[in-house]
Amino acid sequence: MKSAEISLAPVSQNELQAMAYTDPLTGLGNRYRMRDRARVLSVERASDPAPFTIGIANLDSFKPINDLFGVEAGDEILCQVAHRLKACIPDGATVTRHDGDEFAFVLPLVFERVGAEKFGQMIREVLSAPYDLGDRNVRLSASFGFAIYPFAGEEFEDLLKSAETALYRSKRRGRGQITVYSKEIAQEMKRATQLEQALRNAIISNAIDVHFQPIVSLANNLIVGFEALARWNDADLGFVSPAVFVPLAEERGFIDALSETLLRKAAEAALSWPRELFLSFNLSSAQLMDPGTSSSILAILGRVGLDPHRLELEITETAVMSSADTAHRIIADLRAAGVRISLDDFGTGQSSLGRLRDFIFDKVKIDRAFVSRINSDRASEHIIKAILAMCEGLDLQVVAEGIEDHAEAAALRSLGCAMGQGYYYGKPADSVATLRYLHENHYELGGERENA
Repeated sequence: MKSAEISLAPVSQNELQAMAYTDPLTGLGNRYRMRDRARVLSVERASDPAPFTIGIANLDSFKPINDLFGVEAGDEILCQVAHRLKACIPDGATVTRHDGDEFAFVLPLVFERVGAEKFGQMIREVLSAPYDLGDRNVRLSASFGFAIYPFAGEEFEDLLKSAETALYRSKRRGRGQITVYSKEIAQEMKRATQLEQALRNAIISNAIDVHFQPIVSLANNLIVGFEALARWNDADLGFVSPAVFVPLAEERGFIDALSETLLRKAAEAALSWPRELFLSFNLSSAQLMDPGTSSSILAILGRVGLDPHRLELEITETAVMSSADTAHRIIADLRAAGVRISLDDFGTGQSSLGRLRDFIFDKVKIDRAFVSRINSDRASEHIIKAILAMCEGLDLQVVAEGIEDHAEAAALRSLGCAMGQGYYYGKPADSVATLRYLHENHYELGGERENA
């Protein structure tokens, strides 16, 4: 009996080339097709360099969708994205898929910034419609970066790098953003990269400092705790605001290292305070998305020797909303260990009442936007009254932020607000100055210490 023979049809050169230039999942062209199309255009327009545009679209927060619903569902969404893009790009344009959730465009008839932005707005709208996964619908947004030939680069690699720089700026600004490359944007991104490296070095060399702002009882002006605030004074850059470097650490993925350094320093300083004073410390949205956050925090407290009951973690509503299930588990684990949780900037989010219903907090901080207008704006006064009444009913403590003068403090005290902080009671100061402040202002500094 003769063995069966399997005959394979020969694959032509054209078919092999088509396969090499095609994304197997979506059927779109790949990065090589985009490169060749852009190079052909640049050759055609070399003698009279009429502009054309390339762009990159990146789906925002696609990885959590993949993790939640599975790789097959993720692939289905990518195929639906490809179908929409093929259906709406203008004649003569090319759409390709690159790695993962990244798609790209070559746009021969888009000559300037306004045209690129209008195209980005149209694609953003198309991609924002729900994606059908059978038993559920999913919504996504996309961020965009565009680069215009020859201003952003004459070679394809330079042009692509410029589009990637523009995309990166969009991602830094939030979801659904559109950026067209310019020299100013390139300089901005270069400065951000330099700042990132300096910050990384500062963390490694232990150069990030912690300052402390007092939180007081409004009834008797006695100190009840301190909020830890990050400070960075670089030898070359000078003072860098935490409003700049903390978000940068989040964006570049090393907020954990920064936060661990700051918490360790703050906890060590708190050991020198009277035992009844608490330490308030801010958690970032990235940390509330990391399941390892609770164990990391408790490990630091254990190494330093600070009682978890003396730690209060401040979180914002926006941070809670970023990954509600994970945040809920982190909060539950920390509260079980004795750590208290405070909802920061209350009243400035979009669904604060829902957060109070869905999460267990110990304290609410009234945002300074209301406090600063308590004596000049009846609406702000009534909002503060409502917050205080609601928190009393929910058995939540309240701290008013940003108190800057006696009149504000008196008004809050008359409304029944228990605690406050702000420049009226003390500006943030380093650990040495904080100890001096306690010697001068606290009634029992000679009492027991945490590590006595």
